[in-house]
Amino acid sequence: MKFADFFCPKSVAVIGAAREETKVGHTIVHNILNSGYPGKFFLINPNANEIHGKKCYKSLLDVEENIDLAIMAIPNKFILQALEDCSKKQTKFAIIISAGFKETGIEGALLEKQLIEKAKEFGIRILGPNCLGMIDFNCPINGSFSPSIPDKGVIGFISQSGALGTAVLDWAKTNGIGLSKFVSLGNKADISEINLFEDWLDDKKTKVITAYLEGVTNGNEFMRVCNKVTKKKPIIIVKSGNTNAGARAVSSHTGTLAGSSRAYDAAFKQTGVIRAKTIKDLFNFAIAFAHQPLPKGDKIVIITNAGGPGIMASDACEENKMQLAKIDIQTVEILKSILPPAANFYNPVDVLGDALADRYGKTFEIILKDKNVNAIIVILTPQAMTQELDTAKALVNAIKESGREIPVITSFMGGSEVKEGVDYLNKNGIPNFTIPEEAVQALRVMIEQESWMAKKEDSKKIFKSDKDKVKSIFEKSIREGRLELGEMESRGILEAYGIRVPIAKVARDLKEAREVVKLTGYPVVLKIDSPDILHKTDVGGIKIGIKNYKELEESFEGIISNVKKYMPSARINGISIQEMIESKKETIIGINKDSQFGPMIMFGLGGIYVEILKDVSFRIAPISQTDAREMIEEIKTIKLLKGVRGEKPSDIESIVEALLKISQLVTDFPDIIEMDINPLFVKEEGKGSIAGDVRIRIQE
Repeated sequence: MKFADFFCPKSVAVIGAAREETKVGHTIVHNILNSGYPGKFFLINPNANEIHGKKCYKSLLDVEENIDLAIMAIPNKFILQALEDCSKKQTKFAIIISAGFKETGIEGALLEKQLIEKAKEFGIRILGPNCLGMIDFNCPINGSFSPSIPDKGVIGFISQSGALGTAVLDWAKTNGIGLSKFVSLGNKADISEINLFEDWLDDKKTKVITAYLEGVTNGNEFMRVCNKVTKKKPIIIVKSGNTNAGARAVSSHTGTLAGSSRAYDAAFKQTGVIRAKTIKDLFNFAIAFAHQPLPKGDKIVIITNAGGPGIMASDACEENKMQLAKIDIQTVEILKSILPPAANFYNPVDVLGDALADRYGKTFEIILKDKNVNAIIVILTPQAMTQELDTAKALVNAIKESGREIPVITSFMGGSEVKEGVDYLNKNGIPNFTIPEEAVQALRVMIEQESWMAKKEDSKKIFKSDKDKVKSIFEKSIREGRLELGEMESRGILEAYGIRVPIAKVARDLKEAREVVKLTGYPVVLKIDSPDILHKTDVGGIKIGIKNYKELEESFEGIISNVKKYMPSARINGISIQEMIESKKETIIGINKDSQFGPMIMFGLGGIYVEILKDVSFRIAPISQTDAREMIEEIKTIKLLKGVRGEKPSDIESIVEALLKISQLVTDFPDIIEMDINPLFVKEEGKGSIAGDVRIRIQE
């Protein structure tokens, strides 16, 4: 559904228009009247004849016109009747400002459920309830009770918090940040950020989409829409509620290391969403996107009149994986001809503390012409002779005359001394940041956006699998009341998806153990096979490197003794005897089912160190080949897999394949809520990988 009649309706009614200045209904009427709204506007109040000199109607049904948008600021007990009246006026959208719904408890939640059922029956889309309203700066209409209204711009902002929304609107007004649209989501009973993102994809008045969110209700749909929108324009989100406090206890390594914030990080990364840590960062990034072209590479030139800030910016570039551009030799020679001998002609270019506006301007003009440069950061610190305003004018004029599409970001450092120059830059579309590091961070996200938009979609790779085998294993486990699968069952599931596992068989006694060893050969690994034991090492349930029968006998009896000592009530199927995998690196692949996004895949260094080092990466299933490769590249210990100090590189392609097969498995079977393959033994390049140990937990 298109939201044209929501953001710029032909007719609006305020149900609950109030005479008292202290009431929300009064402020909304005042805001609409003073916003320059061009459509028809009706006030509904059974106890008033007029408000602000405008006629009041006793009921919506008394209005002769149909109503595109109804804004309700009445007690919650009257909302359902008001919605019925709206249905008779062919109303398409309703903003419910009123509180007293699910945020108040069970009764409020039931009322909200009735509200949405009625709205669906009548075909009315609902914003809220318990929200601040919305503002469209182009229509224009201010259908909110915010006291502060920023200037018109190209940034759309969505807030899940009404109180934060009013603060941000005031902050934007104070800092001269222009908005195209503002929406307060409230309880998100119907209209959500997903609907608005999709609508703003084709909104030419909104160049940048920003949001403050506390959560999403449909993770898969959120990812689908974001993936589509970010290919055309940036989405920048501040996500709060990042701790995992109060979450259910988890027993797997993956579950321990995963969490709400990890899931959002993964979802954002896979869909091109930019995650800002603070509201200030959010608008810093948004302003850069709003007013500057995207860089065509990551080669940056810094122009400064002070050595210290130039070094700070250089450090920030390296920390953000951006390059200081190598200035062309001809450019250097020209710089030498116009700058004092004490200046630095290379990058960062130091024009010295006594630089006037003309020196800044000429240097900037020369750098603009260098094709090796993808973006420019201009730093200015106020010295006794510095011409802040004239320097700003020189930069703006040089950009206009050059005709080159290249991002230019400034850091005029200071306060009152640089204010005139900063104001002039802002009015002319050059974003200024108070410190160089902020300028670098803004350029970094712009480079990432350009890279994301140019990124090609992977074709999905589908592997052969035996789904019937997996289904039968799960059904048997559930029939027997077991949600934790035994080792041999888990191995069977991996085999059904073509993931190699060591030769293994469960032996119930030493005689059977000797028969198994005839198949595997020495050395072997012994592991307790029990559905009640999650971490075998903790109970002395694993012995490795068994080289002969004597060691086999001692280890077999030792494991049984350990288990009976530490977990006397554990059910024991026997001891799994497996071929021992040598000449390998140990990694881990895990699954934890996130409540909003579904199966989340983890990869990292494996073995007993995974929870200590926490060197892991995450993605939401299903993943692509590119996702899998990026997961592997993200871990800090990647050099161990690529080969160090003469070691041969590990078979990274086999890890990619294993990740893709696990992604396919958990997508096919969402019943899997936790899984650890730990370790996944990765052999030398070309020799594959083997799942050494696996545990799987399913939901009822």
